[in-house]
Amino acid sequence: MTPTKPTETNAQGLDAYLDANASRNQDELFDFLRIPSVSARSEHNADTARAAEWLAESLRTAGMEAKVHRTEGHPIVVAEWRGAGKGAPTVLVYGHYDVQPAEPLELWESPAFEPTIRDGRIYARGSVDDKGQLYLHVKAIQAHLATRGTLPCNVVVVAEGEEEVGSEHLPGFVEEHKGLLAADVVVISDSAMFAPGSPSILSSLRGLAYFEINVTGPAVDLHSGSYGGAVVNPAMALARILATLHDADGRVTIPGFYDRVREWTSVERDAVKRLPFEEAHFREETGATALGGEKGYTVLERLWARPTCEVNGLLSGYTGEGAKTVLPSKAMAKVSCRLVPDQEPAEIERLMKAHVERVAPAGVVVDVKHLHGGRPWRNEPSGRFVDAARRALARAYDKEAVIVGEGGSIPIVGDFERILGAPVLLIGFGLPGENAHAPNEWMSVENFHKGTQAITAFYEEIARSATP
Repeated sequence: MTPTKPTETNAQGLDAYLDANASRNQDELFDFLRIPSVSARSEHNADTARAAEWLAESLRTAGMEAKVHRTEGHPIVVAEWRGAGKGAPTVLVYGHYDVQPAEPLELWESPAFEPTIRDGRIYARGSVDDKGQLYLHVKAIQAHLATRGTLPCNVVVVAEGEEEVGSEHLPGFVEEHKGLLAADVVVISDSAMFAPGSPSILSSLRGLAYFEINVTGPAVDLHSGSYGGAVVNPAMALARILATLHDADGRVTIPGFYDRVREWTSVERDAVKRLPFEEAHFREETGATALGGEKGYTVLERLWARPTCEVNGLLSGYTGEGAKTVLPSKAMAKVSCRLVPDQEPAEIERLMKAHVERVAPAGVVVDVKHLHGGRPWRNEPSGRFVDAARRALARAYDKEAVIVGEGGSIPIVGDFERILGAPVLLIGFGLPGENAHAPNEWMSVENFHKGTQAITAFYEEIARSATP
């Protein structure tokens, strides 16, 4: 294993090296972002494979040994640097190089795969989810190896290309290669800070159960004048099914849905209420005229502590320009449930299917497919790794980190803890309102660079925490 050769920048220190190479690091990120590695679309399979190879080569340039592992789906990249020796702690860094589809393209102010800086933000699909956040780890590793020829700890990087489609092949890969991936702590940057300038450590994630509901009626689309009123309309049937998912107070009405929900304690709820959060500002960020959700809970509690059931997409009938009076043959909805401890995706699947079967009207055939899911995660934000992260974030941001939750899902987190027996530490450098799955996704330029500084410092703090 040959690390990057130390250069004359060694004497300048890590921060000086990062400052001197900030423009180059950003240019390299832009090259990464230009690859349309959309894992959900088969027409982008070659792009996704190209992104894996590009990342592996970048890790080699940084000074690591990297290999691209083929799977039945998209490739998994693994890179190693173990020069610190067996007595030093090992950090496993996880991220993903695949991205969400960019549609609707017409809503992007600049092309989704041509990175553009506006108002201190990097606009591109994948900028914050998760290429930008993953790549700052690569640059932090390179900073150590370029200036000192070594790292304070052993580092392994694993990056997948299927996070946005449920990480189907990663758990099996981790199980099969748990010796290769063994670590003292798993570090993930795929989340947001609580607010600009407010470094954050994540203590909870919601899980996911994602469904496709298909309703089929007549064999073909029918003339709505000739058949309307005598044939059950699949679009109307689907609308009625979806309308049964919530009551007037925003509570999910699927029987048994809340049976395994672990309620937050009064201490935890009070801690959330003390965070500097303004509902009016949150609403303005969304562009919504009013906020909604489950009655009896604050916005942050709805996002972090409560489960949801949301319609993600609808498709039926004629939606083109002008009028076409058809009674549609089929209707489809994408529906996702965000889960909290101790809900299980498999159980929610059973409950969802039973509920839809019970409320579906006669005259149509209904099929519920569970596309993918992930367990919720919750952790006690304490211990030497969390303390090391706190010190590193304070060095980069000159401000103490806050402990926050996250409404989204990272399916592999629980699998890492279960298979590797290592704690997971989530340190995100995104920001609220970054449009991670929407048009005009962005990442703060400042956070890309300060995040790199924080992770660079984190490796030092990890080693320091292991020293008696």
